[in-house]
Amino acid sequence: MTLSAPHVFDSAAFLASAGLGRRVVRLQPKEFFFSQGDPADSVFYLQEGRAKVTVVSRIGREATIALLTPPAFVGEEALAAMPGLRLASATAITACTALKITREEMIRVMHEENEFVELFMKFLLERSMRIQADLVDQLFNDCERRLARVLLLMAEFGQRGEPEALIPKISQETLAEMIGTTRSRVSFFMNRFRRLGFIEYKERIRVHKSLLNVILHDQNLAG
Repeated sequence: MTLSAPHVFDSAAFLASAGLGRRVVRLQPKEFFFSQGDPADSVFYLQEGRAKVTVVSRIGREATIALLTPPAFVGEEALAAMPGLRLASATAITACTALKITREEMIRVMHEENEFVELFMKFLLERSMRIQADLVDQLFNDCERRLARVLLLMAEFGQRGEPEALIPKISQETLAEMIGTTRSRVSFFMNRFRRLGFIEYKERIRVHKSLLNVILHDQNLAG
């Protein structure tokens, strides 16, 4: 009697290529993955590029609530028991490559493959911790430290070990939305960071590791 080989599921391979219920999509900067109010019928897995998640209030005010770097899922609200409408918009900041997975295929693989469930739950836990850290940041840190933290997160310090990094082009208006202040305050702090040698910027911002001093040390940067 010949025993069949045990089933082995490869999450990395599943998320790297197109297949039943999933296809690779490529977006240009400012192109939408989906818009607020669209049917929540799929989940995207960001493979390359940078993206942002935004919400618009009833009076038309837009706020950026998350910046995404790969690997990352976006649009996971499609997995709710009763699928509804998108609560936010996801937009490419740079050219992006993503895997678009239908709600049905996402639910199927989560029911059948424990390895994938573990990967997805790890992502959700990390995102929950990030949201909690963002809330603490908003509640207890001043605007200057909130801005420093956002810039360091965008430069991915602590993840790749690079001494300095260019971040994708981002407007001061978007930075102001993310830290809950005005564009003029962001401009003031950016100029101060540049004067102190923490950042350089023309069209894009280069973040130096020394910017960590703003967060790690309660130093007076005025002057």
